[in-house]
Amino acid sequence: MKQVAALAGVGIKTVSRVINGEPNVSAATIARVTDAARALDYQPDLHAGNLRRADGRSRTLGLLVGSVSNPFSGAVHRAVEEAAIERGVAVFASSLDDDPSREEQSVSAFLRRRVDGLILTTISPSQGYLAAEIRRGTPVVFVDREPSGVTADTVVSDNAAGAALAVRHMLAHGHRRIAYLGDRGDIQTARERRRGFLEELGRAGVATSSVPVIENLHDEAVTFDALLGLLSSEDPPTAVFSAQNLVTIGAIRALRARDLHHSVALVGFDDVPLADLLEPGVTVVAQNPQRIGQLAAERVFARLDGDDTPGARHIVPTRLIVRGSGEINAIG
Repeated sequence: MKQVAALAGVGIKTVSRVINGEPNVSAATIARVTDAARALDYQPDLHAGNLRRADGRSRTLGLLVGSVSNPFSGAVHRAVEEAAIERGVAVFASSLDDDPSREEQSVSAFLRRRVDGLILTTISPSQGYLAAEIRRGTPVVFVDREPSGVTADTVVSDNAAGAALAVRHMLAHGHRRIAYLGDRGDIQTARERRRGFLEELGRAGVATSSVPVIENLHDEAVTFDALLGLLSSEDPPTAVFSAQNLVTIGAIRALRARDLHHSVALVGFDDVPLADLLEPGVTVVAQNPQRIGQLAAERVFARLDGDDTPGARHIVPTRLIVRGSGEINAIG
């Protein structure tokens, strides 16, 4: 730091203020210090600097996503990272894989590294273990799933309304025997989508007891086998609602394996890669993971900047994308 100060022609304290992003430093001084640091290949020790920094911050966030293999999680991650980079903040990311023990282990690892805030997708029955951390003032924002046991900012899609939108669309094309293919029943979003699906059928006068409902389909292979079984039954569905993007991929494969992709309607929840390039294209109720990640980051930084209003629930709307698979009319 002394060498940077000498090369830039400023004092050590000025170098520290520039490196730590403190206010009231002229643009010209920032440029001189930045150029000098670059020329000397100076990298500040963030752990040491954290002890001396006036605001006590580490300029890091902890991000826990559902699964790095899921495109939804990847889009949330990218949006959070883009917002963080603009503020000179690094993001530590980990994958939940819907494992309750992994949730608490990851959060503990983030907190040991003194992250400034947390953005979390959760699976545990309660997030009460975070109550003390929230009381200490660490900003925590939950994404995709709402917390239990604590009150904090939450950014979610309207899952029940999105599922209902899919059902109305299929009903409008004459379908009454609509199969539900859902994720694990212990996942909050899966429960909400199932609720929206069944309630909309009930409002339309369709007996929900006669509708095939298969849950705990957490990957493509299991979904593939489950839907093949339904299609081989005595009273197969004329339409399918696949309530998660990986489930949708398994459903696509099953319909194509039986050459039924032009006769059995399909609407998925959440978009899937290349869905618009298939024939027919896959109709989906699309979430907006980019907006979810962006809004979550905005809430964390607002809290760090002093926003002390009560934690609130922020709902990001879904939308129906019509591509062909959901517009196949019921026969008979």
